[in-house]
Amino acid sequence: MKKFLEKFITAGSKETAERFSEREQLRRRVNALYGLSSNIYGTEKLVLRAGKLEALALMRSEKLEERVLALQKVVFEDPTFDTLPELEKISEILDQIESEIADIIARRTVEEELEKKIGEKLQSRHEEYVREIKMQIIKESAGPENAQTLKKLVVLEKLEHQKLATLALTQLRPQNFAEIIGQEKGITAILSKLTSSLPQHILIYGPPGVGKTTAARLALEVAKKIKGNSFCKEGKFVETDGTTLRWDPREITNPLLGSVHDPIYQGARRELSESGVPEPKLGMVTEAHGGILFIDEIGELNPILQNKLLKVLEDKRVYFESAYYDPNDANVPKYIKKIFDQGAPADFILIGATTREPEHINPAIRSRCTEVFFEPLTPVDIETIVNQAAVKLKVNLATGVAEIISDYTIEGRKAINILSDAYGLASYKAASLSSNNQPVIISAGHIYEVIQAARLTPAVTVKAGTSAEVGKVFGLGVAGFLGSVIEVEAVSFPADKNGKGNIRFNDTAGSMAKDSVFNAAAVIRKITGKDIRNYDIHINIVGGGRIDGPSAGAAIAVAILSTIQESPIPQDLAITGEISIRGKVRAVGGICEKIYGAKQAGIKKILIPAENTKDIPVNLKGLTVLPVQDLAEMLGHIFPEEINSLVG
Repeated sequence: MKKFLEKFITAGSKETAERFSEREQLRRRVNALYGLSSNIYGTEKLVLRAGKLEALALMRSEKLEERVLALQKVVFEDPTFDTLPELEKISEILDQIESEIADIIARRTVEEELEKKIGEKLQSRHEEYVREIKMQIIKESAGPENAQTLKKLVVLEKLEHQKLATLALTQLRPQNFAEIIGQEKGITAILSKLTSSLPQHILIYGPPGVGKTTAARLALEVAKKIKGNSFCKEGKFVETDGTTLRWDPREITNPLLGSVHDPIYQGARRELSESGVPEPKLGMVTEAHGGILFIDEIGELNPILQNKLLKVLEDKRVYFESAYYDPNDANVPKYIKKIFDQGAPADFILIGATTREPEHINPAIRSRCTEVFFEPLTPVDIETIVNQAAVKLKVNLATGVAEIISDYTIEGRKAINILSDAYGLASYKAASLSSNNQPVIISAGHIYEVIQAARLTPAVTVKAGTSAEVGKVFGLGVAGFLGSVIEVEAVSFPADKNGKGNIRFNDTAGSMAKDSVFNAAAVIRKITGKDIRNYDIHINIVGGGRIDGPSAGAAIAVAILSTIQESPIPQDLAITGEISIRGKVRAVGGICEKIYGAKQAGIKKILIPAENTKDIPVNLKGLTVLPVQDLAEMLGHIFPEEINSLVG
């Protein structure tokens, strides 16, 4: 640059430069530098710069030294230069000024190149941004639809208009408590626990098809209408089934309690995944907040999930965790931050229904719930349900149709299905009646045809009789919530030698029943003086049913005594109770279920242990239940005319 300046200042031949004096050469250099400064800063800015630095008068001076001093101030932008330079040092000073001007020009050149590149980049980005905006506008105007998606939409809308008629079960489902037959006590118990200002979680036990789910659903609507109830006006009845409620132990998915979708692998919403924010998915417990969470077949729920549910019941909130959640991340929406920091509300009443027995339910859940039992339906209940459904279907039933259906099921839902199938069959066979608008008549033949097609068997295979038989007595058993009648029969023959008789018993009945046989033998000998070792006795449980408890002991003792004495037993009587070796009739379980099972079989009188008196249901129409203390008292009810000869 210095060489350039020298060349510029000394433009011309060497001969011309030599003609100037040294002072003139310096003056030329100064003028040239002023010209460069004017080009760099501009004439006006140069004057303003000089005025600011108090160098304007010096710059306009005719003296070389003053002009150099002014140039120093302007180029170095330093007002502290105040000493006029000596002539001998002007050349050196000018060299310094030239060097500074060269640096300024170099910086300006680099800055101009950078500004040019920056401008080009900005222009490129601007054009790209404009293109994206245009594409977004076009997309928003056109929407996400294309020919393929529009075609699928048309197909879906067409399917929406192709609906089946209302299903029979939907139409015939009870709409109020009056239509739930045979469960008055259970319904009252549910309502009393929900309408209180301090409602309780509930477990409903009972066989399938008796109205547990419907009763729970209707109870919420009734409870909301009662003043002072604890439910929210918007509280929902959220229903699920423990047999189908699946979850992932890794908490990737949990429809009951809720889960978290991480932004990388589990499909959080795009706007969240792009910023690395996890997305919590709320579960049924939050959906049921302020209402009822109903879990059908709660006993089938995964044990680990049951324990997690218990934690929610305690906290009334459900909490979420994620390794991707950063509480200090400004990109986290407020609702997600609130869910992670405080949890989601889950204050609801739990109602669980099950067909299992209480001992099969998680004890921790049982301890937090009050328990309500729904009764098995009697044949009369089934007949009422069938007649009620016939009114809703607007069909006429021939005589005996409801009774036939009650013989083949003890479930209200199944009875409705049989009636619906018969209705369809009758409508099909009488299609011509649709033209004259005549009501459909369902006959016994239609019912039997449906029963044969479905391969149904009678729900109660053992029926009470009106006569009396020797060596045959009805015992009572229970499986789950269903009681049943067990036929116990015995035959005896004199042994070839006294004291050498044998007792045969079918092994399929189980070791507990076999023990009852030996207890009965000891008691019979004690109260009658007869040694059954003098007889060959064969005892049989008809059908080979297995007896898991000792409750058939009394029935076995009566059957043995009847066959030895050849005393007939009334066949409309049933017996239950454990027999002790001292002749006491001890308490047994499942009395309610056994009584209902006896009613289904047409039994008129039941003998039970006196210790079970408190378990006898009220309002037992057409059935007499007699508590007894011991076998002697029991025999007095069975053989009233022969009791004195039987008991020694």
